[in-house]
Amino acid sequence: MAIEVAAPPTVITNPVLTGFYPDPSILRVGDDYYVATSTFEWFPGVTLHHSRDLVHWRSLGGALDREELLELRGVRDSGGVWAPCLSYVDGLFHLVYSNVGTYGGGFWDTPNYLTTAPDITGPWSAPVRLHSLGFDASMFHDDDGRSWMLSMIADHRPGREAFAGIALQEYDRSAAALVGEPVNIFTGTSAGLVEAPHLYRHDGWYYLVTAEGGTFWKHQVTVARSRTIEGPYEADPEGAMLSSWGDPTLTLQRAGHGSLVATPEGEWYLAHLVGRPITERGRCILGRETALQRVEWSADGWPRVPGGVPLDSVVAPRLEPHPWPAEPECDEFDGSVLGPQWSTLRRPPSDDWLQLSDGRLRLIGGESPVSLRGSSLVGRRVQHSTSAFETRVTSTPGSYNQMSGIAAYYNTLNWIYARLTHHDGLGTVVDVLASNRGRLLQASAPVPVTDPGAGVTLRAELDGAGLRFGYAIDGGELRWWPETHDASVLSDEYALEMLDSVERVQGFTGAFFVLWAQDLTGGGLPADFAYASYEAR
Repeated sequence: MAIEVAAPPTVITNPVLTGFYPDPSILRVGDDYYVATSTFEWFPGVTLHHSRDLVHWRSLGGALDREELLELRGVRDSGGVWAPCLSYVDGLFHLVYSNVGTYGGGFWDTPNYLTTAPDITGPWSAPVRLHSLGFDASMFHDDDGRSWMLSMIADHRPGREAFAGIALQEYDRSAAALVGEPVNIFTGTSAGLVEAPHLYRHDGWYYLVTAEGGTFWKHQVTVARSRTIEGPYEADPEGAMLSSWGDPTLTLQRAGHGSLVATPEGEWYLAHLVGRPITERGRCILGRETALQRVEWSADGWPRVPGGVPLDSVVAPRLEPHPWPAEPECDEFDGSVLGPQWSTLRRPPSDDWLQLSDGRLRLIGGESPVSLRGSSLVGRRVQHSTSAFETRVTSTPGSYNQMSGIAAYYNTLNWIYARLTHHDGLGTVVDVLASNRGRLLQASAPVPVTDPGAGVTLRAELDGAGLRFGYAIDGGELRWWPETHDASVLSDEYALEMLDSVERVQGFTGAFFVLWAQDLTGGGLPADFAYASYEAR
């Protein structure tokens, strides 16, 4: 008689969303699970992912896909969309988000907005402006039919806590307006820097999930609870629900900024951000990513992650496996719109600078690499520490002010750019130009191109912190520039600046591979890209 062997449990492998997908807000509607993540200066705003088993995820693209919903022109590096929150009530998805225009010098400009949609794919309504008390806004819908907005409270006054607590204010859905006055319901623990509030109701308690410690190595998830929605809230006496700070050898560092979800069978999970440094407490080129941990409820009613640290893999819920089709490695630009893997910088795609036709992507040469308004750039996240990106570009630059090609990009100050351009002595060339904290460097020597009209193949290969570029010109074979560039400069950690021995945060994003075109003469020289391939190697 055959003995039946039980199949091993399905495992969730972390991160579930690799690459720059931070600040996850997780939501279940029926049998569907959704995660919304921050996008900062990248368009469309608020990337959405969908799963039916918490193991396999697919990108739905960005929710904020028009400028009526999101104005990013002029936003500084790492401004824009911070920490969205996705919720569902009365047959409508509710999406709350901060559009941070400026931060620094003790001040933040943090207008918060709400948009709704009958379906996760939209259309999303014209936004309702809420308040600007602080960032990381969220929405909670109580069992009694009332809704509440939460956010951190920013306080610029000298001698005060800059992260002053968590604001709670009622939101009237029928009037589409806040009512009453905001109340500071929780000032945090000794970890400091309380932010990222998410509120839940379970077994007669209100549970407030927050982030503390800042979004770098000391990051953590803190839980507090109260019998009444306005508090007082008592923090879990066992301490942080989740943190990587106590163990620098963990693969998943910077763990924090969490939100909770339960399956219909009552299995609970915490979605949270992590960073994977290339060396111990080093630099996280891929940015802050999204992971999931199992949550268990203690006998006295506290939600806790077993061990309190992020695991590389956890047991998946008892749900039917639901894989999605794999994303094609190569985009041949044969559609009428960009795929969900692509983002643009500070402005949405429009025919005046981006055109898809005849199996190619045309970028009209835009403003300079440091532009905050008119960059002609299309990019995708670097999602693997060993990966490659390739294209073939055709353009006819007649000036050093005209250039196009591929780049490994972090922000306007930090990028490495293999480009087709014009050299006064050599004519059309390919070379590598880099910006390191805003200092321009000729990173690789120019190579003449005899026939730019025939197209030039450009390839980038990332191996840990090492990045190299190759080229194929005039129908020849792929050749490599001899330099290996330090890709770790494309990270939040490198974007930190020191001012009078004080760290000043300048970045919260992650590395992208991008297609880019500039024409600083103002003539709008086009660059045609025949394809773009991304490979995990």
